[in-house]
Amino acid sequence: MASRKPARNPKFGFQQTRDDNPKTVHPSIFKQARKSGQLNLSGRSFTKVPDEVWRINIDVPEESKTVSLDNTDDRWWEQTDLTKLILASNWLTELSEDIKELSALSVLDIHDNRLESLPQAIRSLSNLVKLDVSRNRLKEFPSCISRCHSLVSLHIEHNELIHIGPEIGDLRKLEELDISNNQLTNLPPEIGYLTKVSRLNVSNNKFQSLPPELGCMDGLRFFDATHNQISVLPSDFGNLMHLEQLYLRHNKLQYLPLLSKCQNLKELHLGNNQLKELTAEHLNHLETLSVLDIRDNKVSVIPDEIVVLTGLQRLDLTNNDLTGLPYAMGTMTALKAVVLDGNPMKSIRRDIIMRGTTEIKKYLMSRMENTDIPVSNKGVHSGQGESGIIGGTGQGVNAHDICQSKALDYSNKKTSDVSDDVWTVAQKGEITSVNLSKNAFTDIPPGMICLSEWLKELNMGMNRITVLNPDIGLYIKLTMLDLRNNQLTSLPNEMYSLFQLRELYISYNRFTSMPSVVYQLKKLENLFADTNKITQIDADGFKGLPMLATLDLQNNNIDQVPPELGNCTQIMSLQLNGNAFRNPRPAILAKGTLALLEYLRSRIVS
Repeated sequence: MASRKPARNPKFGFQQTRDDNPKTVHPSIFKQARKSGQLNLSGRSFTKVPDEVWRINIDVPEESKTVSLDNTDDRWWEQTDLTKLILASNWLTELSEDIKELSALSVLDIHDNRLESLPQAIRSLSNLVKLDVSRNRLKEFPSCISRCHSLVSLHIEHNELIHIGPEIGDLRKLEELDISNNQLTNLPPEIGYLTKVSRLNVSNNKFQSLPPELGCMDGLRFFDATHNQISVLPSDFGNLMHLEQLYLRHNKLQYLPLLSKCQNLKELHLGNNQLKELTAEHLNHLETLSVLDIRDNKVSVIPDEIVVLTGLQRLDLTNNDLTGLPYAMGTMTALKAVVLDGNPMKSIRRDIIMRGTTEIKKYLMSRMENTDIPVSNKGVHSGQGESGIIGGTGQGVNAHDICQSKALDYSNKKTSDVSDDVWTVAQKGEITSVNLSKNAFTDIPPGMICLSEWLKELNMGMNRITVLNPDIGLYIKLTMLDLRNNQLTSLPNEMYSLFQLRELYISYNRFTSMPSVVYQLKKLENLFADTNKITQIDADGFKGLPMLATLDLQNNNIDQVPPELGNCTQIMSLQLNGNAFRNPRPAILAKGTLALLEYLRSRIVS
């Protein structure tokens, strides 16, 4: 029998056995774990957890067997109980019941393995705060988890779950729950007991309905039910007064209930449903929205009351049945992007639509015959006075407002710095949105790093940034990044870690090519790169962005549009006007995105 070839790159810290299957861990790794209380054994091809792991705080360590009174540097007797165990990305098919010996565990990460069940002994881990068992092969929700009453974060996405029982309601301290990408068809009513959960992800399952008890989850700020088969949303959803982001794309909704108490809702994503209308009554309860996505529905009329959404910045109406827009929309000063592709517009000429949002608003304003514009019946907040003002004379912001809104608006202050007391308050408030636009910043303020754990939206537009600090990669929860109107020519590769990024604005900069890191942002939905100096289109790069729906490359130096771009069928809005290419002709561009993509595919040489 031929001898087995040795591994070319044996992994550090392993004692290799004859069958090249690592069975043990180097004693120095255990020694360090006893000091730090943390043990990371991820990505080591384990099929079984070494017994030494479970007995790490029981067995006498090797270093203690040769004690020298002359050398007390190691201080082995000051051993720390193991509190964090990472076994991710191995080949584990089971965990031993001996896990009960690790009673001090607060974090257990076993994602990306081959587990079909969990040991009942997990119920004894009374200190467990975070459990990640995602990307395994669990078919039933492990009942033992429900006994971990200290659990704050539970990730069980990307398994094969077909059922979750009422025991889920026992996890009363839970703040984050991800059960996405399973085979679930219903949720138990007991889900309503989880009143501290702020993030709930049930996307990519087989739900046809949701329990009304979801309306009892008072702490909910983020809810994602994308890619299900939901036809009706319970009216109790309107009771979620702290809800900020609601994702219901790719379902079968025909009607949206009144979200009457959702007074903090900032993003409402209803794309790819069967909605026929969004009424004035709906809009009167959505005044706090900044993003409204109703693309790919059957909406035929936008009510005049749309103007009560005074903070609305982005409105996606792609592929509906609209023939016109309310003229009063021309007065919506906060509105930065209106996407109208795929509508049978009659009251607005195509050439106006192709010029973009600013021209559309100008046209609507010019057509107004009176000034009777619907206004919010809740009034406008008056000035806050001087109480609680921080940030210095002339640049002050209200500390109370920051904490209440979870947002810091430090825009248009003609400054290049933010005082430390502002960041202190922002950190205390765990704010999720920062607006530093229209200032004189040349870099990301160093003090902002204190928000990396929470920040989801960052607006650095209209500043003087020439090189973006690689530290931007530390803000891993960012969903929106606005860098428009700066002096950028590149983006740092460290941005690859922004795996949650959905919107990126790099318009009005100095890019000559699309930064390669953009093609690594797999959740990117909207990319605005207009008004730069980009010369080429990387069709393969864009095809690798499965969620990309809006691509704006207007006003660049593109001299050729590759036919392969037509294979990017996920793109619903493609803007290419104002470039140097002659083909496709303007007449083709004027037909809209779907026709343009079809034309490009027809030119692919097979």
